[in-house]
Amino acid sequence: MDLSITGDPVLVHKDTQVQVGIHLEPGTLTVTRDGEDFAVYHALVQFASVDAAPWAAQEVKFSAAGADGQDTGFTVELFNDAFDGPRTDAPATVWKIVALAATSAGDIGITYAAPGRA
Repeated sequence: MDLSITGDPVLVHKDTQVQVGIHLEPGTLTVTRDGEDFAVYHALVQFASVDAAPWAAQEVKFSAAGADGQDTGFTVELFNDAFDGPRTDAPATVWKIVALAATSAGDIGITYAAPGRA
């Protein structure tokens, strides 16, 4: 392949979104919905920065398998209903996953701090 690239990449901070996927050890994380357990094996965390504001985690999409072997997905929205801060009722484990993804995202310039607990 003959390929030539010039210039330096610069992130656009107008309305930037980055998704970071992390694989999870099967059996280490379980989501229960309507009494049924699902083994989570992957999480996709979406970070966003609007108008050069600090990066924020918007949502986590989980991929999981049920007892019947069927794959399913779950999405946890991380902004509160007013979209002015983090959701206070999100499980602590979700924020741990966001922190793990943010560690990987640091390689591309994302800096992230988990929201404080009141």
